[in-house]
Amino acid sequence: MKKTVYLLGLLIFAVLIVIGSGIRFDVPVEKLKAKYTNAHSKFVTIGGLSVHYRDEGKGFPLVLLHGSPSSLHTFDGLTAELSKQYRVIRLDLPGYGLTGPDAAGDYSLEWYVRFLDSFLIALKVDSCYLAGHSFGGRLANEFAYKKKNRVKKLILIAASGYPLKDNDIPAVKMARNRLLRPIVRYVTPRYFIAMNVKEVYGPNEKVPEETIDRYYDLLLRAGNRDTFIAMCNREAEDISSRIKALRMPALVLWGSRDTAVPVQHAEFFQRDIPGSRLIVYDDVGHIPQEVIPDRVAADMRAFL
Repeated sequence: MKKTVYLLGLLIFAVLIVIGSGIRFDVPVEKLKAKYTNAHSKFVTIGGLSVHYRDEGKGFPLVLLHGSPSSLHTFDGLTAELSKQYRVIRLDLPGYGLTGPDAAGDYSLEWYVRFLDSFLIALKVDSCYLAGHSFGGRLANEFAYKKKNRVKKLILIAASGYPLKDNDIPAVKMARNRLLRPIVRYVTPRYFIAMNVKEVYGPNEKVPEETIDRYYDLLLRAGNRDTFIAMCNREAEDISSRIKALRMPALVLWGSRDTAVPVQHAEFFQRDIPGSRLIVYDDVGHIPQEVIPDRVAADMRAFL
C-alpha cells in the first residue's frame, strides 16, 4: 500500500512537471563543447567513440572514474590538488558527459572493462592508481580484479558493488518505473535535476548554481538520458565474490548521509578487501569529492 501511494505521488508530480515545463530536447554535443572543455581537454577515438578526457600533472598515473549520471567534472577539486603530485587522468565514460552513448548500447560491466582497457592502452598507461565513485567504483573494482597487475592501489568513493534493496534518489525511482520513464527521457526540467543533485550532495549542503547547470546541461547531451534510463534498469551484477579476491592496497571513502549507496556498504568493502582502510565523513552525502574535495584529496594523498 505504501509503495502504491508513493508511486501515485510520483505520477502526479510527473504530470505537473509535464504541464509546467514542456519537452526538453536533446542538445548537440558541439554546442556543449564550448562550455565544458578547457585547455586540458582532449579527445581520443575508442571503438568508434570520441572520448572526452583530461590528462593533467606529472608523476605516477592516477585514473579517476565518475559515477552515473555524472562526468569528469565531478573530480575538478580533487584534480586541482592531486595533479601537483600525480598524472591525473579522468574521462567522460561512454554514455555520459561529452563522450555520449555507445552505438551498440551494451553498457554491461564487462563491456566497460574492455573499453577502459582500450582507453588506457591508447594513453600508454601500463599501470596506475585507480579511483572510482559510485558506478565508477564498481567499474574500478571489476577492472582491478580482471587486470590486477595493472592496478597498484585502489580507491573507492561511495562505490556500488553489493546488492541494493532500493534507491532513494527520485530520478532513479522514476527511470525504473515503466509509466514514469518517458517523463525522465523527454521532460527533464532544470528544477527536477536540482532536486536530485541536492539529494546526493547531502541535507546540509548548498549546491552551487553552476554545478546544477553542469549536471543539467550534460544530461541533455544527445543520447545521455537514454543511457541513464538503461543503466537504472539494468540488473546490477553482484560482484562481491570478486571484491573478496582483491589483494592490492585499498582505501574506502564514504559520506555518512549517503542516500544512494548506504554507508553500511562501506563496511562491506572494508570487511571483504584484506587490509583496506575506511574513512567515513560525517554529515556528507553521496559525492564527497565535490562537497569536501580538499579533505578527500588529503586522505587520498596520504594513502597513495
